[in-house]
Amino acid sequence: MKTDLKIKQDVLDELKWQPNIDETQIGVIVKDGIVTLEGTVDSYTKKIAAEKAVKNVYGVKAVVEDIKVKYNAGDSKTDEEVAKAAVNALQWNASVPSDTVKIKVEDGWVYLSGEVAWEYQKNAAKNAITKLYGVKGVVNNISLKQTLTPFEVENRIAKAFERSAKLESKKIKVEVDGHTVRLNGTVHSVAEKEEARKAAFFAPGVTKVENNLIVDYYPEYA
Repeated sequence: MKTDLKIKQDVLDELKWQPNIDETQIGVIVKDGIVTLEGTVDSYTKKIAAEKAVKNVYGVKAVVEDIKVKYNAGDSKTDEEVAKAAVNALQWNASVPSDTVKIKVEDGWVYLSGEVAWEYQKNAAKNAITKLYGVKGVVNNISLKQTLTPFEVENRIAKAFERSAKLESKKIKVEVDGHTVRLNGTVHSVAEKEEARKAAFFAPGVTKVENNLIVDYYPEYA
């Protein structure tokens, strides 16, 4: 089993390996396999990239992300400028029905609301905003329309798990309650846990996923 010291070193090496991340800007604390990221970066995309990179490190059980985004004084954008850029980004994105998505900007944070039919549309809206210069964070409050019965949603998610080479579907139990999906069982990494959450969100009408999956790196010893 990996020690916290070894996990920390692997996390630092992974951050250093990423071409779009300056690892000297990020502090890493590891306790009982839980990694806390601290520090300040100069773009929101770097913040997201750091979190994603750490989730792929073997031995990491969870990630606490406390990285701040601070742009250079001469390059900072006003909320009005960020809002205009966000509107344009959604209008040019074919995956997003921009007429149903509303945007609010406050101190560089972009708040998305409205209603779409599919989770990929909700994710596409957030991804389009994430890449904009001047954005400090994105809060995605876009809701989804319920288009299937709970049984149909559960069946689609189960089949998605079976198709995925990254997931051991027999160890994942799916429960659907209205717009909410609950995942229980075990996976072998934080990345697999995230993959299961994404697969659940791909089902139409799902607005919330309660990811109760437990990361078990050593199932043979369980």
